[in-house]
Amino acid sequence: SDKSRFACDGLKRQRLTAPMLKDSSGNLTPVSWEEAIVAVAKMLDSTPGDEIAAVAGGLADAESLMSLKDLLNRLGSEAVCTEEIFPDDGTGTDLRSNYLMNTGIAGVEDADLCLLIGTNPRFEAPVFNARLRKCWIHNELNLAMVGPKVDLTYDYEHLGDSADILKQLADGSHPFAAKLASAKNPVVIVGSEALQRADGGAIMGLVQQIADNAKVQSGADADWKVLNVLHRVASQVAALDLGYKAGVADVRAAKPKVLWLLGADAGAITREDLPADCFVIYQGHHGDAGAAIADCILPGAAYTEKQGTYVNMEGRAQQTFPALTPPGEAREDWKIIRVISEVVDEKLPYDKITELRARMAEIAPNLVRYGTAESANFFAQSTAMAKSLKSQISQAKIDVSTKVLEDFYQTDSISRASPTMAKCVTAVRNQRQSKYAKS
Repeated sequence: SDKSRFACDGLKRQRLTAPMLKDSSGNLTPVSWEEAIVAVAKMLDSTPGDEIAAVAGGLADAESLMSLKDLLNRLGSEAVCTEEIFPDDGTGTDLRSNYLMNTGIAGVEDADLCLLIGTNPRFEAPVFNARLRKCWIHNELNLAMVGPKVDLTYDYEHLGDSADILKQLADGSHPFAAKLASAKNPVVIVGSEALQRADGGAIMGLVQQIADNAKVQSGADADWKVLNVLHRVASQVAALDLGYKAGVADVRAAKPKVLWLLGADAGAITREDLPADCFVIYQGHHGDAGAAIADCILPGAAYTEKQGTYVNMEGRAQQTFPALTPPGEAREDWKIIRVISEVVDEKLPYDKITELRARMAEIAPNLVRYGTAESANFFAQSTAMAKSLKSQISQAKIDVSTKVLEDFYQTDSISRASPTMAKCVTAVRNQRQSKYAKS
């Protein structure tokens, strides 16, 4: 999208270029790499494993996710989490089919009916939304939405924003259920934000039932997949593949003495959530929300400055190559973690990226099959377990946080540092206030 093309000027601003430690007056001051690594190692070494935790942000690559999880596991900690929440009721994240875009991004072009639940693809996945619009124009794709009424640039049937509509669709009592049943290739797309509510597990259970009913009644081919989850951040699928826990509830409950933030800038965890004596390590590339609460900063490389693995929402592993060198004293993230592991005397068993990827392949082989979307299975088991859920949906309306264009441009540490994106936000606000917009 235009946002991801033009936000690149944010990579030159507000960068972390040197390791930092808090001094006696509470101010972050630049230090040498040796001092920073020794300070981190001392804290990790003197803290029991159950009082150490880590939170990964939305831009982390699979290599750094793997090495951080390995290090914390060796130190005796299982509290490795992502900022994004995903319900763990039923099968949770144990089965990949629960959290992937199973139809595939290009696969939706074969669909004849699409049900959107709690998502605004125009702002959450603009290029995918353009594909839906293309299908609406050329393939006569019919669309419906459960959630707020937003402008998606194409027509759709708005079913309402009550969570009870999902119950009615699941039991077949809603009028739209007949359309789902008569479709030849239906798809159901639920936004990851809709699953971050307190009743996210119940919502996911109902969505799975709707998708399963649509698949059975449509008579679609056995390999046609109906259930899809639309993610909003780049690192989530790889993190779940590697065994990270979704959401920071475990970290809040653990009250850790050492917290490692790996590019976590969404504000999912704040200083108020942590004990007063908690030592916060921030490893990332921008001076954003995570760096603001840190006691120690380890400057990492952005995605343009390192060879890394990312997995998109359909489960396709993709590789980046460096176009630039990291600024100042910044280093590749997995190498920083590897060095610290050696100083702590829990040396990780890889020195090269090829060795690290061999370790990733042990956990999730799909992560190193670049360019291939590894399809998920076990849909029947997932649906059966979802039906056994006892949790109830709340009466809160299904909503999305990004409804207007101003909210679209600055959603991560890079775009928040981008002057071009700031100008875009200003331009949209000015346009809204102009007399022509109001007339």
